[in-house]
Amino acid sequence: MDVKLKCQCGEVQGVAMNATPSSGNRVVCCCSDCQRFAEYLGQEDATLDEFGGTDIYQTSQSQVKISSGAEHLRCMRLSQKGLLRWYTGCCNTPIGNTLSAGVPFIGLIHSFMQLENNRSDVIGPVRAHVQIQHARGAPTYPHSSDKFPLGITLRIARKMLLWKIKGMHKPSEFFDASGKAISKATIL
Repeated sequence: MDVKLKCQCGEVQGVAMNATPSSGNRVVCCCSDCQRFAEYLGQEDATLDEFGGTDIYQTSQSQVKISSGAEHLRCMRLSQKGLLRWYTGCCNTPIGNTLSAGVPFIGLIHSFMQLENNRSDVIGPVRAHVQIQHARGAPTYPHSSDKFPLGITLRIARKMLLWKIKGMHKPSEFFDASGKAISKATIL
């Protein structure tokens, strides 16, 4: 199933192709970095759940296509070597997280995904709630962990290896043909 992607103001739009429970991985991350990213953008209410968790769908970069507004794509890092955290410059909608051009991975943030049905029906159930040591309050999540559980880690590692073998890190909407990010990262 293809899932429409759209920022809050509608300037940036696209699609996540073949976004299914079997083609990706859905987690809720409560890490302090995900929380800081939402705070940096002024998007805590639209991004974080009641415990400070961000609902993320992990897929390959080549499955994400931006059809309009690519000139508004921006990125930042919370440290010199941190994840590239993508957002829209037009309305500060968080898009997702990437590692590099060579790693066929993006963690799409739910607020950029336009799901007409229940998220679980389209992209699958949350497989784990992670980094809960940074959660706000006392989370009541099922399947929660302070780290990424081994099963989830192995699942995404297998997918990333398969995506790499299939060349699914290219094309990327976030990196040019030479592997350079299309937007210079602001580093906090």
